[in-house]
Amino acid sequence: MKKLLTLSVLVLSVASFLAVPAFAELKAGDPAPLFQLKADNGSDFNLESRKGKWTILYFYPKADTPGCTKQACAYRDSVKKFRDLGAEVYGVSSDDVSALVKFKEKHQLNFPLLADPNHEVIDKYGTKMPIIGISKRWTFLIGPELTIRSVDHNVDPVMDAAKFSAKVKELQAKKE
Repeated sequence: MKKLLTLSVLVLSVASFLAVPAFAELKAGDPAPLFQLKADNGSDFNLESRKGKWTILYFYPKADTPGCTKQACAYRDSVKKFRDLGAEVYGVSSDDVSALVKFKEKHQLNFPLLADPNHEVIDKYGTKMPIIGISKRWTFLIGPELTIRSVDHNVDPVMDAAKFSAKVKELQAKKE
């Protein structure tokens, strides 16, 4: 009986741990959590430096995996559209800088990749997959006032760039 009770407590503890996120889920209208991470070029990226500009922050599980490659290449091919709209794209994963450098070079990516090997930003944005500790594939559009303007939790890697390019245009048109 004692073993059964101990096992029950353990199962309930694990279940409650998995069901309760460490941070509340972010939504449109929330302030974007500020952070600083190393970029693939070794520089420090600070989100606060993006004040006054549109920012696409996409989280992905692992560099150079099939879905992540499709998503990154779609952003690579659309980066001019974003820059014409005054927006910049940043990819975030738990990979270290050296893995990001290889990924960026291999696929000729033309936007910054940010390394979050300690999951600090992944945790802040609530994208961490329980147990395996890598990021879910979520995308955030952050407005010039550093407020989250749109979140996609159901990302299609191939369509993500087109979807968020249209979203930036739509939101900019509403301001005019």
